[in-house]
Amino acid sequence: MMKKIAFIAILAHLWIQWIMLGSILLDTFMVYPNIFYNIPESLEVSMEFMAVASPHTYFPPLGMASISTGILAVILSWKVKPARYWILLSMLMIVLEGATSMIFEWPRNEIMFMEGTAVHSIDFLIQTAREFLIVHGFRVAYNIIGSIFMFVGFIKYYKHLVLNKS
Repeated sequence: MMKKIAFIAILAHLWIQWIMLGSILLDTFMVYPNIFYNIPESLEVSMEFMAVASPHTYFPPLGMASISTGILAVILSWKVKPARYWILLSMLMIVLEGATSMIFEWPRNEIMFMEGTAVHSIDFLIQTAREFLIVHGFRVAYNIIGSIFMFVGFIKYYKHLVLNKS
């Protein structure tokens, strides 16, 4: 019974990780080109568009779900050595992505979207947007790598489950 619960927890974490990856890719290829195409006007239009909901309302709860299910997946898969390290590496990528967001991206969001041209020059906002997009590239990489690690961990756990049926 415990193996089935662990399997469901690991599968749930993989599912949430893929949702996170799809979401960040959506931001990368659909949302960000619109936000950053003509600074500062595009920043102002983006704020109007995202008045009801924005990435800020979506990603923190999804990130917490990813961390929570990831911790559960690590704990429940711990006895399966072939899967353990892959799932741990996936969690490391999640932590790196979250830390990168909080340390580098959140302050730039404040500069671009809250303070804007009322506080900063257009050149500074353009430079801040460039920095944001460079750091965002690392976030995308962390998500891709974390998703791959989690998928490998899931497959290794599943293989262990199938080969060791009791």
